[in-house]
Amino acid sequence: MLKQKGILTLAVAILAIGTTGYSVAAGPAGPGNGVPVTPVTLTPDEEADLLYMREEEKLARDSYLTLGEKWGLVIFSNIAKAEQRHTDALEQLLDKFGISDPVVDELNVGTFADPELQALFDDLMTSGMQTVMDALYVGGTIEEVDILDIQDAIGRAGNEDVISTYQALLCGSRNHLRAFVGQIELYGEVYVPYIMNVDDVNAIVDLPVERNCGGKGTKNGSGSGNGNGNGNGNGNGNGNGKSG
Repeated sequence: MLKQKGILTLAVAILAIGTTGYSVAAGPAGPGNGVPVTPVTLTPDEEADLLYMREEEKLARDSYLTLGEKWGLVIFSNIAKAEQRHTDALEQLLDKFGISDPVVDELNVGTFADPELQALFDDLMTSGMQTVMDALYVGGTIEEVDILDIQDAIGRAGNEDVISTYQALLCGSRNHLRAFVGQIELYGEVYVPYIMNVDDVNAIVDLPVERNCGGKGTKNGSGSGNGNGNGNGNGNGNGNGKSG
C-alpha cells in the first residue's frame, strides 16, 4: 500500500532548511433485538488502511500537541483536539470490525508501531522546532498528506461505514489546511504546497470553512475561526483552526 510518506520525507528535508466529534454508527442488527448478527469483514486493503490511518491521525495529533507546547499558538491546540476525534473515530472502526489496535497507549505522545511513521514524526518535529513558520508549514504539510492518503483509502474502500468516516475526516483535514494556510498568511507569507498540486490546494483554501464535517455515523458539529488571539483571522474561519 503506497502512501505519501516518501514525498512527505522530501518535504521535511525542504522544511528543515474544532472540535467535531465522530462516532461509528451501530447497525440495526445486534444481540437482544431479535435480528441475527451477520459478521462483516473488511478486505485486506481496507484493514491495512484503517491500521495506517489510525496511527497517521495520531501522528497529526501528537505533532500539534508537541508544536503547541513549543510555540504556544492556539491553532495547534485546537486542531490537536480535532485530530483526537479523528483517531478516536478510527479506533471505533477497528473495534467494530475486531481489528487489533496498533496504538498501545493513547497518552504516549510521539510513539508509533509503524517504524516509518515513527521516523516521520521525529523528522517533522526536528523541522517544526526551528521557527514558528516552520511549525506552521509542518502543519500544512501534514494536512496535505492526510488529504491525499484519505482520498486513496476511500478509493480502495467498499464498506459504507469506513467510507463515511473517511469522508468526515477528509472534510476536517480540508478545514485544518485552510487554518494553517490562513495562519501563515497572517504572518505575511504566501503558502507554497509541498505535496499537493497548487491548484488543488487553492481550490480548498479559497472556499469558506466547512461547518458540517459529520458523515453517516458521526456527530455533526460546527467550528469557528476568529484568529489566535493576535488578530481576527483572514475572514473565512481559518484563524484558530477549531473546525474539523
